[in-house]
Amino acid sequence: MARYAYVNGRYVDHREAMVHVEDRGYQLADGVYEVVGVRDGRLIDEALHLDRLDRSLSELRIAQPVPRATLKFIIRELMRRNRLRDGLVYMQVTRGVARRDHAFPGTPVKPALVLTTKNSKRAEADAGPGIAVKSQPDIRWQRCDIKTVGLLANVLAKQAARENGAYEAWLIDRQGNVTEGASTNAWIVTKGGELVTRATDNGILAGITRHTLKSLAGDLQLKLVERPFSLAEAKAAQEAFITSATSFVTPVVRIDGDVVGDGKVGPVARRLREEYVRFAAAGEAVT
Repeated sequence: MARYAYVNGRYVDHREAMVHVEDRGYQLADGVYEVVGVRDGRLIDEALHLDRLDRSLSELRIAQPVPRATLKFIIRELMRRNRLRDGLVYMQVTRGVARRDHAFPGTPVKPALVLTTKNSKRAEADAGPGIAVKSQPDIRWQRCDIKTVGLLANVLAKQAARENGAYEAWLIDRQGNVTEGASTNAWIVTKGGELVTRATDNGILAGITRHTLKSLAGDLQLKLVERPFSLAEAKAAQEAFITSATSFVTPVVRIDGDVVGDGKVGPVARRLREEYVRFAAAGEAVT
């Protein structure tokens, strides 16, 4: 079956999808992106992801490439063409094509819009045995709240984690606190039963899965505290886990080789994953 991508107004064979060599996203990382999870043909939290895309574009003063209604149509048409049932939709908007210059183009250019999809195994309630994370210094810029395509620091952190046998990297600020993962938000459950995650500021991305999980935690009457937590506190926690559009809720059982809790998936992370999978399965089908 052919696989399609959407590139600047056209649905094209994925193998032939391309952008101009002077696209500012390619040359200057002058662009933003969004990833929306899909489960059983249902887009998960689509509206919230599109709201965040709007915010990212506004923060970088990039114009909307198409109206929201048009973007939603493109998403659904690409899902239909690629017969996407489980996986993700990737959206990227750059400032567009212009002669290379660090400053914005003097003459307005049309933003570039690219969408692709990716199939993956359907996420289920059972999270498996849990994952390991590796701490790395947070060397990113100071506007991590904008979901830009400038991800080199994240790439290096993730690669270091993989080379050390870990699935994810947890980034550590100068105060010794965990900011977030290289591509996920970070959470712990203290021995006192508090569910802790860092408050949103310029130092982390306001994850959409994180947002939804806060609501689900409230429904379960869990005590949620948004505050910094140190790497040492994380290692001493009862449980830890990560969240994102692709990982849902994934328990962390080792940090830098140290066992978290009893080294097994804990009851809080297990229940939250079950509730999130139930939430994801309840959306309106779009294919």
